[in-house]
Parts: sequence; C-alpha cells; structure tokens
Amino acid sequence: MTTEFDLGALLAERGAERYELHAKHLNPQLPRMLHTIGFDKVYERAEGAHFFDADGNDYLDMLAGFGVMGLGRHHPVVRKALHDVLDLDLADLTRFDCQPLPGLLAERLLAHSPHLDRVFFGNSGTEAVETALKFARYATGKPRVLYCDHAFHGLTTGSLSVNGEDGFRDGFAPLLPDTAVPLGDLDALARELRKGDVAALIVEPIQGKGVHEAPPGYLRAAQELLHKHKALLIADEVQTGLGRTGDFYAYQHEDGVEPDLVCVAKALSGGYVPVGATLGKEWIFKKVYSSMDRVLVHSASFGSNAQAMACGLAVLSVMENEQIVAGVRRTGELLKSRLTALIDKYELLADVRGRGLMIGIEFGKPSSLKLRGRWTMLQAARKGLFAQMVVVPLLQKHRILTQVSGDHLEVIKLIPPLVVDEADVDRFVAAFTAVMDDAHSGGGLMWDFGKTLIKQAVANR
Repeated sequence: MTTEFDLGALLAERGAERYELHAKHLNPQLPRMLHTIGFDKVYERAEGAHFFDADGNDYLDMLAGFGVMGLGRHHPVVRKALHDVLDLDLADLTRFDCQPLPGLLAERLLAHSPHLDRVFFGNSGTEAVETALKFARYATGKPRVLYCDHAFHGLTTGSLSVNGEDGFRDGFAPLLPDTAVPLGDLDALARELRKGDVAALIVEPIQGKGVHEAPPGYLRAAQELLHKHKALLIADEVQTGLGRTGDFYAYQHEDGVEPDLVCVAKALSGGYVPVGATLGKEWIFKKVYSSMDRVLVHSASFGSNAQAMACGLAVLSVMENEQIVAGVRRTGELLKSRLTALIDKYELLADVRGRGLMIGIEFGKPSSLKLRGRWTMLQAARKGLFAQMVVVPLLQKHRILTQVSGDHLEVIKLIPPLVVDEADVDRFVAAFTAVMDDAHSGGGLMWDFGKTLIKQAVANR
C-alpha cells in the first residue's frame, strides 16, 4: 500500500488558518499578542535577509529568528547539503556505530576554537547549557554555578536556574541552588568563590537582554579568579557565536580568554535542523566519560543526527569561503556608526551599543517638556512601551522586522542575518530616522498607538 502525502496541497488548503490553529492548539497568547501589535502578517516565502508576502512586498529581517538565521533563510549551500544527506539514505542514529559526520563537524568546529578539544552535540542552546552545567559540576565535584544578573541561558530547568530574570523564573521553583553576581563585578565573584562550593561561572560575553557587553578585562580576570579556586569559566555563545560580533566567538575580542566550556547553537543549524554543541577541554570530557560504564552517562536521542551535522558542516564551509566574519565586522561598524551619529539629533535616543551585527538601540527620557510628559505617561503604564512604539511602525510603515531586547526594557536589539549588506543598512537607517522624526514631532499615529499600548498594559495588570 502506497501512502501519499502532499505537503504543498495541505498548506494550500489549510495555510490561511495559521492564526486560528495556533490560538486553538498552541500557545494562545502568541496570536493574541501578534494581533494586538499588528504583527499578524502572512509571509509566503523568504530568501536571505528578506521575507515576501503574497503581493510580492519584501520585508527586511533584522531579527534572524532570534539569531538562528545566521546565513539568512534558504542559503543555497546549506539547502543543497540537506538535500544531499537525505538522498544518501545513511544508516543514521543506530547508536552502536560511529558515523563520520559528527566527527567531521567536531573537527571543523574545533579548528575555530583554540584551546578546546572535544564536542558534545545536542539539539538546542538550552541543551548545550545543560550539558555545560552537568560537566562543570561533575568535573569539579562542586554543586554551585554562578551567573550574571539579567543573563539568559535558556528555559529548561537547569538553564532556568542560571537565568537572571525573575519574569522567566517565577512559578517554576524550586530551581538549582545557583547564585547571581553582577556582570563585571569581580569583587562579588571573589566573595562567592571563597565559599569553596562553586563549580563555574557561566557568562554571555555580550548579554542578549539589553545588549550589555562584559567590561574590558573582565572575562580574563574572572577566568584567573575561577581557576585559582579550581572553578571553570563557561562562555555561553549560543547567540554571540559563529561570527555574530565580528569574531568567530565574542570572547575572542579579549586577549587571553580561554573558556573551559563553550556553548553554541542557533546559527550552526543553518536555519534548518536544530543543533546545539558544548565544546570543552580534554580533561573535562575524560572525567565525565571516565570508563566504558559511563559511555552513555550523558547523551541525546537526536544528538549528532546526520541532517543537523550536514547543515553545520555547510554553515562552516559558507562562513569560511564567503568570509562571513570579516563581512560582519564591516557591515556592523557601518550600521553602528550611522546609528550612533543620530544620538545628538534625537533627544529620545539615549545610546547605541554592541559589536558586529549585535546592536542595542536604547531610548531614554527626553529633555523637552512636551515629549517628557508623553514619555512619563508611557513609563507609568509599563516600561518598554516606547521601544514597542518604534518597533511597530518599522514593520507597518517600512516593512522591517525588529523586536524589543527584553521585557520592561527601552531597548531594541538588532541581530539581522550575517549576510545583510550596505543597501540593507541604508534601508534600516532611513526607516529608523523616519520613525524617530515622527516620534519627535509630538503627534501622529505613533503616539496614538502608544495610547493603545497604555490601555493594554493597564488592562493586563
């Protein structure tokens, strides 16, 4: 008996029900939120750094699926690799052999990762973090992991225990007994280390929430303190890794930093097959996998699957052959410099920060009386509403997708595909300038939308 399944026909028949299906069967708040802020678009296809609707209008993607789409959507090299691996009919995931693709991807990934020796492949960023937490605890024999205020390392229970935002943690206790320290505060780190029970510090070299960079010299000094107390440095590069900040890893911006464990994911997938990787030093892996009895002491059912490995190999090939990291450095410097030049022009624009193509645009209290009154009204209703007021017209008027950097933050984070070019920079800066002009005019549709957001915020209290 032949089973027939036509995916294209199914989408043609039922695709228009997308928002109703989500509301009925998935997270009911997602379609509600999208309808409220006018983000309930219907995108028909995507290519590179652009989406297209049914009328052929293009939308510039400055979000990259929260960093997953490092090479943009449907890069031809990655797409071909996925077709190739499916056509090979490999004997994948037998569990009792050693397929070549995981070893080849590990070899190629480690070539970009000096001082690291081995790799564990899982399925996501949060799983890469979970692996690092387990390995650090086992290798050091200590129970506690330090993390930084406002950190984000994932939402499974272990990674949630090192999440620096109460909004994600509330209602999910008890969590692991881990401890927050301020990013950049070496004295706080030293105080915790002196207690003698710390296995590691996990840190984002640039925090995704708010786009705050570790102060110069902090990572190296923290590493020295940690090693003095026989604890480990874990670099969470899930969002910052693979070229995002203008180096292969963000920690490489600082000389002498050699993390004991590094977590990567997102862009390694090529946007197709979920993958996470935890890279570490030889002695850590040998301690965890110390005997044949412990061969499966840490594993993942879909880890190292052929499709994910093929995508990862294709991504690294593209990055090397197309000199993606160098391009990120150039384009990122252009985008940041052009945005920074607007600070003196707009009193609502407080700061532009970040590295490479990970840029935070922060808004702040204006000086003029008329704008200050409107700003105060928004802040009283809910902090973060002004940033949302900027995001919405960028999409509605200019067809540019962005999003706020975190809850209750007046910060927009730009993490576009690494393949955006100068024309995309021109388009974003022109649109952002137009939106800021509207905001500073003191009237218009933007502030009318602000009133809608205020009503929604008050209703949700």
